[in-house]
Amino acid sequence: MMTRTVESESPLLTWLLVALQPMARSSIKQLLRDGRIVVNGDIVSQFDHPLQSGDTVTVARDSVSVPKVSIVYQDDDIIVIDKASGLLSVSTEVEKARTAFVLLSEHLTKSRQGRPFVVHRLDRETSGLLLFARSIEIRDELQKEWPRITKTYLAVVEGVPRMEEGVVENFLIEGRDFKVRSVVEDPLAKWAVTRYRTIRHNDRYSLVEVGLETGRKHQIRVHLAGLGCPVVGDTMYAAKTDPVKRLALHAWKLSFEHPTTKERVRLESPLPNLLRKLVNRQEQVGE
Repeated sequence: MMTRTVESESPLLTWLLVALQPMARSSIKQLLRDGRIVVNGDIVSQFDHPLQSGDTVTVARDSVSVPKVSIVYQDDDIIVIDKASGLLSVSTEVEKARTAFVLLSEHLTKSRQGRPFVVHRLDRETSGLLLFARSIEIRDELQKEWPRITKTYLAVVEGVPRMEEGVVENFLIEGRDFKVRSVVEDPLAKWAVTRYRTIRHNDRYSLVEVGLETGRKHQIRVHLAGLGCPVVGDTMYAAKTDPVKRLALHAWKLSFEHPTTKERVRLESPLPNLLRKLVNRQEQVGE
């Protein structure tokens, strides 16, 4: 393991070629593909990721991969992890091995703690809190109560919403191209409601708090783009910039009644430094 502070701006691969001399370029690229390069606490796999002065880069050079899931909360009934951007929640036809579910399952199996059960999902490029159950019964109970679970996100968006806060509500439908769109009327469309509040902004980006009243696919991304402020890095929904090579959307808070104890559980995952820097780099012009 090696950790160093970046002294000047540079693409990640360029910096690694110098920092890891005499390691071969092909070996360094393999480290990136294996998820062993961490910048400011976030796993980064893009060769051209832009480094800034003061960034911290950690390199795992042995056979132990940098973990992509960290447990935020755990008891006999539930587990909440902090998922990294770029990691699938569950398997797809294309990728079955490196998912949050698989990595958590491996961790629990090694420590003889049973297996997790999927309660909900996050988009691959969305980071933050992901809830699992530890039994089928608890999973079913959490899914039944899902509309009443408070889910709060943070998004860094392009521009500044015209209204500082508000509610977006309309029907959404997914097309054959897997892109979700707003529609006026369609028997297959689903009603979606998103609340938002602008926390602060600079002359380029805004940090927006988002609350979900429904949980539709790509709901936040479509609704923010509809405000004229797409999520940074979201080229599917008209974003023009991608400065940190990831979707700037983070599942920030979860608040819910514990299915067994009935006590209130309140959990939070800090906004990753890569995203925080987007709204801290330039002079703040709003609070």
